[in-house]
Amino acid sequence: MLYIFDMGNVIIEIDFKRVLGVWSKLSGVPLAHLVERFTMGEVFQQHERGEISDEDFAAQLCREMGIALSFEQFSAGWQSIFVSLRPEVITIMKELRAQGHRVVVLSNTNRLHLDHWPVHYPEIEQNVDALYLSQDLGMRKPDPAIFQHVLEKEGFSPQETVFFDDVADNVNAASALGIQAFLVEDDQTLPRHFSGNQIT
Repeated sequence: MLYIFDMGNVIIEIDFKRVLGVWSKLSGVPLAHLVERFTMGEVFQQHERGEISDEDFAAQLCREMGIALSFEQFSAGWQSIFVSLRPEVITIMKELRAQGHRVVVLSNTNRLHLDHWPVHYPEIEQNVDALYLSQDLGMRKPDPAIFQHVLEKEGFSPQETVFFDDVADNVNAASALGIQAFLVEDDQTLPRHFSGNQIT
């Protein structure tokens, strides 16, 4: 079987409010204003597809939110999204690989975050067979093409594939292709899933 894991709030605990909190403190703009103004719109999606540079992304997002930050300040806030690794998921991935299954990560992410998580959470790369990252592929979930790309590269059919993600749109897109897709709602979703489904 092929097991595909999303990264944020699946393998790593993330909290976007932390990002906005840092930007609020550094810019002097009230947090409530940033919450209202921030959207994961086209600029955000372009960045995750690797279509614009980190610097352009930072400048455009600051302009959208009406805040003045240096690139270094923007980056400091951007990296504060990461809270901690979910060690129980690393254990599950290890067990799956030990049983001969293929384990990969499929994540909507960006170059800025590549400066952070591989260094702080090396356990991820150490315990997967491949990383499929949106900015490298030029496409992002829930685009069906990104799932099809992974299936073709890995040589598995949708029926031989299990996918875990914390975003319902991504889960629905994978399900529409015939992949066994599950929504990760909290840090207990995966332990519960595998306690009821023995890894064989």
